[in-house]
Amino acid sequence: MMKLSPSLMCTDLANVAKDINELDAAGVDQYHIDIMDGQFVPNFTLGPDFIHAVRQQTEKPLDIHAMVEMPERFIDLFHDAGADMIAIHAEATKNLQGTLTHIRDLGMKAGVAINPSTPLDVLNYVFNVSDYVIVMTVNPGFAGQKFIPAMYGKIRELKQIITEKHLDIAIEVDGNLGTETIPKCIEAGAEWFVGGSSSVYKKGHSLTDNVQTTKHLMAQTVTMASQE
Repeated sequence: MMKLSPSLMCTDLANVAKDINELDAAGVDQYHIDIMDGQFVPNFTLGPDFIHAVRQQTEKPLDIHAMVEMPERFIDLFHDAGADMIAIHAEATKNLQGTLTHIRDLGMKAGVAINPSTPLDVLNYVFNVSDYVIVMTVNPGFAGQKFIPAMYGKIRELKQIITEKHLDIAIEVDGNLGTETIPKCIEAGAEWFVGGSSSVYKKGHSLTDNVQTTKHLMAQTVTMASQE
């Protein structure tokens, strides 16, 4: 099922409640909240207090993308703040399987995020404790980077593995997703899309218009693919 998840690191922090109300009304599916610690990636963004504040504004699922070293230290904190889903980076922990299991034990969906240069092999022994995989299509840390074309092949390869193993795992993509890249990602097998400065927060248009345009593009691509 196709889902659009606005990246709240791109929102106007002075008008978070207003933006969320507009995005909810426009029909977004969930919200993507990036947590950065300045160590795993060279940037700082948001945190548990922000998760809690967003939780008060919407009933939509909150997808936490933990770009932090040793994310196992913060799972309970994110859960208590209102998270519904948490994705941790395979590169950031020595206890990937255990941390994913703990996320699930708390009643949340567990995701694995992998950087562009990280091979899919790291997922081999954690598919059984994963609900979704975030394929980073840019190097993590900052919005507005260029899409890495090689990631189309990576998405396609991951989709093939999921299909062959009969796994119930969604593929989420994150990084410079717009009118050119979204259709190609859908064709490769992606299902969930993080909407940032190239789509949901594209300048010159309202959030509502951007959401409607992006969701129409997603639906149109799926329809065309089904007719081929």
